[in-house]
Amino acid sequence: MKIAIYPGSFDPVTSGHLNIIRRAAAIFDKAGKMISKETKLLSGATGKAVGKLVVDVIKSLKSNNPDCLIEAIGICVPGIVYSKKDTVWAPNIPGWDNYPLKGEIFLAMEDPNLKVSVESDRTCYILGEIWKGAAQGCENAIYLAVVTGIGAGIMLDGNILHGPNDIVGATGWMALQHPYVPEFIPCGCFEFYASGNGIATQAHRELESARNYNYSGLLSNKPIEEITSHDVFAAYQEGDEIATKVLNKAIEMWGMGCANLVSLFNPEKIIFGGGVFGPAVAFIDRIYNEACKWGQPISMKQVEFCASQVQGEAALLGATYLAISSLA
Repeated sequence: MKIAIYPGSFDPVTSGHLNIIRRAAAIFDKAGKMISKETKLLSGATGKAVGKLVVDVIKSLKSNNPDCLIEAIGICVPGIVYSKKDTVWAPNIPGWDNYPLKGEIFLAMEDPNLKVSVESDRTCYILGEIWKGAAQGCENAIYLAVVTGIGAGIMLDGNILHGPNDIVGATGWMALQHPYVPEFIPCGCFEFYASGNGIATQAHRELESARNYNYSGLLSNKPIEEITSHDVFAAYQEGDEIATKVLNKAIEMWGMGCANLVSLFNPEKIIFGGGVFGPAVAFIDRIYNEACKWGQPISMKQVEFCASQVQGEAALLGATYLAISSLA
């Protein structure tokens, strides 16, 4: 969850934009520079309790910065924002199915002139890159976010794509592997193999199979159910055979997925980011080479594959951009 607050006046020390990243809050200046940051744990909160936490943090920061007149709030939600209904769906926050977050914040702030903007994380990712990152100067760019799941923020001819039901960019459901298996149902094929959860799941499967032979690699040092994608990346660096197999498959999937995006949209750039993708930056050349096998050849020669220039902050900056843009 990311929230940016744009104050109408600026204190020289604490002025700027507030951001909440699920468990963290940060203050930015109007140029997008982080001034300070604090941590707030959700502690298993669900439904209305999360909404209350969001409101409480906004009010707390407003109280702690009395010289800042809050004019606009930009919110980035890890899920789908239904613009026609002003509700959100966030799969990782139980109880947030058609949740009226925007209205709840607006009512709680008791300011009829306050601008509240809500967008999906996919939209905020690409907005952050357009404003401060690798998509500056582009008219056509795609941000591929590899986090717990996989999603894409897509800018085509200068416009951010949303679709009639605001679900554009759900790339985790790309069909990249035959045959179909029921495990694809909750997350999609692409996500099943190449997201943070997917990489961990593939490692778990390989480790279960490895019980039949004397595997003694790095991933054997933890209980199987505790292995994360970060463990897999770390083991890969040490040449672990299971980690290598799992990440080679992820690289293949990232390449095939990007080939489809390039063939469909002819972007100037594919920008890779997200908390899981950080250590995979070293694979970008391999991902591009894999994509070249599958993608439209002229488009593949024209596109640039690159890492986010605002790694870890793209959605935060996108939420800030939302707040500022709402005042234009």
